[in-house]
Amino acid sequence: MAETNYTAVVTATGEGRNGGRAASSDGLLDVTLAIPKEFGGNGAATNPEQLLAAGWASCFLGAVKITAAQRKVTLQDLAVVAEVTLHHDAGDYHLSAVLHLELSGVDQSTADELGAGAHRICPYSKALDIPVTIEATVA
Repeated sequence: MAETNYTAVVTATGEGRNGGRAASSDGLLDVTLAIPKEFGGNGAATNPEQLLAAGWASCFLGAVKITAAQRKVTLQDLAVVAEVTLHHDAGDYHLSAVLHLELSGVDQSTADELGAGAHRICPYSKALDIPVTIEATVA
């Protein structure tokens, strides 16, 4: 099978996360950015952490589906809630994350295994060298 590639191209302008804008080359993404209220901003627009959380949650959900299919596990309901936290410690910034995997139709052990398997294949999980916790909850 031939390799398939996709490259997303997004340009940030203006003041970046402080009132700037991020727009994709295809015109499908065009957002204003704002510093979160928790960091002294007005919080009136999205921020890079929300955008990262949206991408990661979506990608991780797909990775869970692939992992479940490979193990021949049928899922009834599935959601991923990504919490991306921006930390500011002594003049330094860093990120951490919690990925909440919410699913039904499996037992807790299988849910934990699916979360771990998805984390191994999810491109976001592989790309980000940050502390991450995977929490699977069976409904």
